[in-house]
Amino acid sequence: MLELFQDLRPAIVATLSALLAVVVSAHVVLNKRDTRAAAGWVGVVWFLPVFGSVLYALFGINRIRRRGQMLRRLGMDLRPPIRDSRADWQIVSKSVPTQQGYLAALARIVGRVTRRPLVAGNQLTPLLNGDAAYPEMLERIESANRSVALSTFIFDNDSVGRAFTDSLGRAVNRGLEVRVLVDAAGSRYSWPPIMRELRRNGIRYARFMQTVVPWRMPFLNLRNHRKLLLVDGAVGYTGGMNIREGHVLGEQPKRPVQDLQFRVEGPVVKHLMQVFSEDWAFSTKELLDGDVWFPKLPEVGPVVARGISDGPDEDFDKARISMLGALATAQREVTVVTPYFLPDKELISALTIAAMRGVEVRILLPEVNNQVLVKWASTALLWQVLQRRCRIFLTAPPFDHTKLMLVDGAWTLVGSANWDPRSLRLNFEFNVECYDQDLGSRMAKLVQEKLAGAREITKAEVDARSLPVQLRDGVARLLSPYL
Repeated sequence: MLELFQDLRPAIVATLSALLAVVVSAHVVLNKRDTRAAAGWVGVVWFLPVFGSVLYALFGINRIRRRGQMLRRLGMDLRPPIRDSRADWQIVSKSVPTQQGYLAALARIVGRVTRRPLVAGNQLTPLLNGDAAYPEMLERIESANRSVALSTFIFDNDSVGRAFTDSLGRAVNRGLEVRVLVDAAGSRYSWPPIMRELRRNGIRYARFMQTVVPWRMPFLNLRNHRKLLLVDGAVGYTGGMNIREGHVLGEQPKRPVQDLQFRVEGPVVKHLMQVFSEDWAFSTKELLDGDVWFPKLPEVGPVVARGISDGPDEDFDKARISMLGALATAQREVTVVTPYFLPDKELISALTIAAMRGVEVRILLPEVNNQVLVKWASTALLWQVLQRRCRIFLTAPPFDHTKLMLVDGAWTLVGSANWDPRSLRLNFEFNVECYDQDLGSRMAKLVQEKLAGAREITKAEVDARSLPVQLRDGVARLLSPYL
């Protein structure tokens, strides 16, 4: 009997392996939104028997869909009723010239995608690098009267991180409500993690998607990449800036990083607070409500704005669709500033079609990148936009982590999202769309300052790479869905 089993063992193993591949392939086909991702995973499952199925179980399954169900049980509905988006244009018309009435279409697109209202009476103030942003953010925490909410992807245990934990600790000692949410993967960027300092200061904190179980490491692909600071629920800060000393260029850090943060004031701050409270409830099951977190917010400025939350749950694809809508609406010029440029086929088509319509499309990328594989993969696809009249500029070091999109001097998109698959499909992001000529002019001036030290890259230069370099970059591009 034993000998018979040993003779049949290869056949039994092969049969079980095939059955597993069939079951996993069925799950891929039924659950993957993206056709290319589905085809890729099916190939992995069949060409790497058993191991491919394990990889899919670890990295391919979206386990975040339960997030919306849990939040609804707590009384937080992520899918409010569809609004009449015609009201959005009535608000936008107060901030842009009559000749830019075509932006009504963009306002309707984003309104229908996000289901959030545009709100008037806001002020957004750009803060360049940690040199300007961190002192102001710390001062706001020190002057807080009721509450402080902080959400960040990276919270390093360095001089800047400890300055924030000390300031937050003093807020706790003054009797304020303080909540800190740090992404679990981002919290590991420094050692020891900042959690020890948070505990020492008595700060109530949580780690987003925290797990110590090895087989739950797929959550490395589902990160909270948002950067939010809310003080008394009335003043907010958002953008692309993490909490780490590399952003303070005046201190000449070992790994300097340029970036842009925004102080946000006015009714749109409620959108920032709503997103933080949803993430906090998901992580801790604690609801944040009442005037401590959601006070009445007066109008303070001319900017019409709306928060755009994006993530692999009910908010899936909202940022990408908003970008596509902006490219389809633009009449004169589009400027994109991003550290990581790995757009999908639809975004590449939208960029090139806008350029062929006569829109001036400028894309600013860092000359030096902190992720070499992303740099290689990005270079491999640049020819696709360069051959269709888009212009690409490489900005001077240090590494530029700025995220910005401008359309026709009147529409500005700021926030945490990059132009890559991880950001637009796998991470939780937050952006703010703004309608205001003055803000657009200030951001255009910032772009001009970057362009002054940048160099334009041409298709001829991209094509002139040696064959080994082209092969290297092409192989890196195959990994772009996972970068």
